[in-house]
Amino acid sequence: MRPLFLLLVLLMAVTAQAQKFSSAELSRWQQQAKQVTIVRDTWGVPHIYGKTDADAVFGLLYTQCEDDFDRVEMNYLDAIGRLAEVQGETALYHDLRARLFMDSTQALSIYKKSPPDLKKLLNAFADGTNYYLATHPTVKPRLLRRFRPWMPLMFSEGSIGGNINGVSIERLKAFYSQKKSSSWIDTDIEKKDREPVGSNGFAIAPAKSSSGHALLLINPHTSFYFRSEVQMVSQQGLNAYGAVTWGQFFVYQGFNENCGWMHTSSNADSMDEYLETIEQKGSNFYYKYGSKLRPVQKQKVLLPYKVNNKILRKEFTIYRTHHGPIVGQKADRQWVAVRMMNDPLHALQQSYLRTKAADYASFQEVMKLNGNASNNTVFADTKGSIAYWHGNFMPKRDAKFDWSQPVDGSDPATEWQGFHPVSELVQVYNPASGFIQNCNSTPFTAAGASSPEPAKYPKYMAPDAENYRGLNAVRVLNSKSIFTLDTLIAAANDPHLTAFDELIPALLSAYSTYSAKKTNPQTPAMTEAIELLRTWNRGYSKTSVAQTVAIYWAERLLAKARARIPSAQPQLDYISFTQYAIKQATTQERIITLTEALDDLTRDFGTWKMPWGEINRYQRLTGKIEEAYDDQQPSLPVAFTSSSWGSLAAFGARNYPGTKKRYGSVGNSFVAVVEFGPRITARSVVTGGQSSQPGTPHFTDQADLFCNGRFKEVRFYPEDVKAHAEKTYHPGE
Repeated sequence: MRPLFLLLVLLMAVTAQAQKFSSAELSRWQQQAKQVTIVRDTWGVPHIYGKTDADAVFGLLYTQCEDDFDRVEMNYLDAIGRLAEVQGETALYHDLRARLFMDSTQALSIYKKSPPDLKKLLNAFADGTNYYLATHPTVKPRLLRRFRPWMPLMFSEGSIGGNINGVSIERLKAFYSQKKSSSWIDTDIEKKDREPVGSNGFAIAPAKSSSGHALLLINPHTSFYFRSEVQMVSQQGLNAYGAVTWGQFFVYQGFNENCGWMHTSSNADSMDEYLETIEQKGSNFYYKYGSKLRPVQKQKVLLPYKVNNKILRKEFTIYRTHHGPIVGQKADRQWVAVRMMNDPLHALQQSYLRTKAADYASFQEVMKLNGNASNNTVFADTKGSIAYWHGNFMPKRDAKFDWSQPVDGSDPATEWQGFHPVSELVQVYNPASGFIQNCNSTPFTAAGASSPEPAKYPKYMAPDAENYRGLNAVRVLNSKSIFTLDTLIAAANDPHLTAFDELIPALLSAYSTYSAKKTNPQTPAMTEAIELLRTWNRGYSKTSVAQTVAIYWAERLLAKARARIPSAQPQLDYISFTQYAIKQATTQERIITLTEALDDLTRDFGTWKMPWGEINRYQRLTGKIEEAYDDQQPSLPVAFTSSSWGSLAAFGARNYPGTKKRYGSVGNSFVAVVEFGPRITARSVVTGGQSSQPGTPHFTDQADLFCNGRFKEVRFYPEDVKAHAEKTYHPGE
């Protein structure tokens, strides 16, 4: 029956999409599909087996589209700069930013020059996606009705952000809309209040492992459902398991039979801003370099955008110097150019090749491509090695300049002086402490007492500050002499909220001063809440009322402090900002904000004595990229909370229009623990489930595990996959 069914589907596809895919293409894809076997296990996780790596990529993209085509398409609309064609004029400057750094013409040129092995993978990416569309004619893309093999070259790292996101759209808009602002300050205020994203990575050495094997925690913090869980296997040596960003064809965070890798977002300084001194002569612009003037390059581009049901186009003249594209203006004659990594070929090669690494040495060899500009890496292997690299793409610069600020583009001394080899990066290898951690924090506490020494490295290489998760991680990993997979999971879920080690004493001290003055008004609620906080263990729990009061109070305190930060002051890290908030608040303000927090809770819920789990909820109703939330619909309680407070297990939640409860949308996503013995043992969990389709078995089948910090067994070996198979098929069936 299967061949007949497949034939009927293909005939329907040809009829419905004759303008898109030729019969020759369909025939070729059908032949490749026969070489690909997909086994969905009882959690819906696809295990993809192919003869070649390209077969595995073909099957991977097909399954990704099955699970969530909308996110596959949206990631490419974002990467290739075509969001405005579906979202309208509001996304126009987002698309302009993408166009400043890369366009389809460049990507196509790079594709044509790509090594044959990579070109096969790029072709398989496009073929697998297009075959899905061909065999699912009822799926209606928002814009991309055919995927091209050059597209991944514009989305090469798989990171949640990447360096391009560091370029302010507001500043870009001010410049290219001809509203020349003389203000240097980034006006994109929204990001200062945004829930932090990042990740946790832990590695445990054999000496600190009960089995004598290295252990790895993979714990990315992203927007929910940002990546899917997969296994890719081929007869050419590929056998990678882990998290894949929608639309990418490599395991971004995961493991193979020999080693595992975990990326955390990095603040290693891999991009620079140059102040270009501009002179205008007629209609042309020139910039000063040394004692001469150079012409500013300019290019006219037409960007399409949607208005109602029409596509209009807006013309921009974009500018660049040899340092990079112009992204803003500081003063009348000072434009800002940005230089960053722009090597998508090596970035994509590195992203894929590391999934086939055999050990520390071969993994480090792949890192020599210097194609990762936005991430740190935590590593472990079956030979017992654990390692950490802080960043990867790292330009060499003259240390006499402050590279955290824009530098003078007219001074040749500010040019990059080549690149630091991998051996010169801040890194850790088999530390005596027996552990490595990174939580988007400084590398100089990564291995406790065995951490690198800051004085040995230029400041631009690791400007990252400490954060409350980093403090928590060092405490947790130092506290145990031996770890198992179970205790590593417990460490990843340690409930302590480090920020409140500073915040609560500040409140209690204020109350002591406040209550000593008998004329100050006190209420029974205030007194009871203070006593609750005094005895609180400062850990998260579904049943904790103290946690609720502490978070509602601290949010108000920090909001008041944020409004007082001078506009010209650089953005503070989380610890510095919390300390600033404590210092700035008077005794009276600390107490008033507590009273306001209790009033807020009482107004919304009828009582301030609300257990945290009654407010902090997990809910998945639609599966859409922009999820909807409803207090009247079923949801699950969650104990863990925002990583801002030092919660290692992160759950960033907020109110939505019409809700009083808070619903999570960012934090723990794909989480796994791995033991690298002769036989890989691993456990994992994802946010909710593998499928984005409501009503299907795997839409929320992992929600209970996720909300309670529990994990499922990973099926890595073929015999285990077969024993727990739910469905076996070829693409197109």
